[in-house]
Amino acid sequence: MFEASRIDSTDKPSFYRELAEQMTALLSGESDEIANAANAAALIFQAMPELNWAGFYFLRSPQELVVGPFQGKPACVRIAVGRGVCGTAVAERRSIRVHDVTEVENHIFCDPDSRSELVVPLIRHGAVLGVLDLDSPVPGRFDADDQAGVERLVAIYLAACGATEGTQ
Repeated sequence: MFEASRIDSTDKPSFYRELAEQMTALLSGESDEIANAANAAALIFQAMPELNWAGFYFLRSPQELVVGPFQGKPACVRIAVGRGVCGTAVAERRSIRVHDVTEVENHIFCDPDSRSELVVPLIRHGAVLGVLDLDSPVPGRFDADDQAGVERLVAIYLAACGATEGTQ
């Protein structure tokens, strides 16, 4: 049985190294994408300070993301590709950090308490499968270290699910 250990978050590079090690151990031996997404979301939500939502959206048609496993308040179920931060990350095939979501013209307010957001696309063999979405009630919560660390977590998730390619 996996048990997450507490990680000191004062040094972000060290925090993400330890979190990556825990995620690798947690997902080891399991290839089911939904099971791994559920455990990854739970681990991230438990370990990362100042989050109010952590979870996955999966591309279920070329035009639409559908909510997957997550931790936090109930979420928007469907997001159009190109709309909001999640849909834009899919359309542009890149990670997006938002300092203050109230300044994003097409932001989708699933939780009015969210103020900043980090979205990393799930890309396997050149195809976008969905996104990992993190929300915080703290403006400016996510920086370049967070983005690099979460991109590494996405690569671990994809590898556990049988992917040979990480984020692009």
